[in-house]
Order: sequence, then structure tokens, then C-alpha cells
Amino acid sequence: MITLLDTGPLVALLDVRDQHHDWATTELGCLPGPFVTREAVIAETSQLLIAHSTAFWRVLAMMRDGSLEVAQHLPKESLPLENLLRRYAPRMDFADACMVRLSELHPQARLATLDSDFSFYRRHGRERIPLLAPFAK
Repeated sequence: MITLLDTGPLVALLDVRDQHHDWATTELGCLPGPFVTREAVIAETSQLLIAHSTAFWRVLAMMRDGSLEVAQHLPKESLPLENLLRRYAPRMDFADACMVRLSELHPQARLATLDSDFSFYRRHGRERIPLLAPFAK
């Protein structure tokens, strides 16, 4: 099963000081890779880990070694992303829209997230997104 990786779990996996580091290590460490994410998640991750540059270098290493795939669908996905952003405005940000759309493109995948908004978002208008999250037990 493919695991889609949102910003929170990626940061938690790499930053030992993150409050969800143990959860991320336990839950993600036993999953087969690669993880799949979007460009917007990498951008958010770089901003959150900027003060901890060694952790961000690990993101780049994960991309290089193939354990983290960055699905690049822009600009052909701009209309579905716009539709999601309009539907969930102002709650949804661009990275969230990218991950919802990625879950639509990979219907068998689970989304690893720390963001409870994904309990509210729906793919294809009404389908729950399968989540791997500490709040989704």
C-alpha cells in the first residue's frame, strides 16, 4: 500500500525534538516505501526545519535514495487544485489541496498526517480519505 506523506509526519520523522517524533518513527518506520508527497509539502517542510538544517538535508537524501517520491503534477493539476481550494476556503491551504488531490490520484493509498483537517476534507467530493494519524485510531 502506498503511503502519502504530509508535512507534519515528515517533520516529526526527521526532527527528534518534535512532539510526534516517536509516533512518526513507530508508524512510518515499519512501512514499506517509498513514501509519496508533493512539492508543496517539501516547501513547508523546508520552512519548518530551516533552523535544523541537518534534518532538512535528510529530506533531500530521502528524495535522492528513492525513499521519498515527489509527485510533480503541476500545472496540469491546477484546475482540480483550484476546485478544492474554492470548496474548502478559507480552511484549506495549498499543501492540503495537493495532498487531497494526490489521494484522489492514488485511491488505495493512506495519507499520513498530523492535521485533523483531513478528517473533514473529502476526495472526489464525498469520500473519506484513509488516514494514518495519531487522532485516527
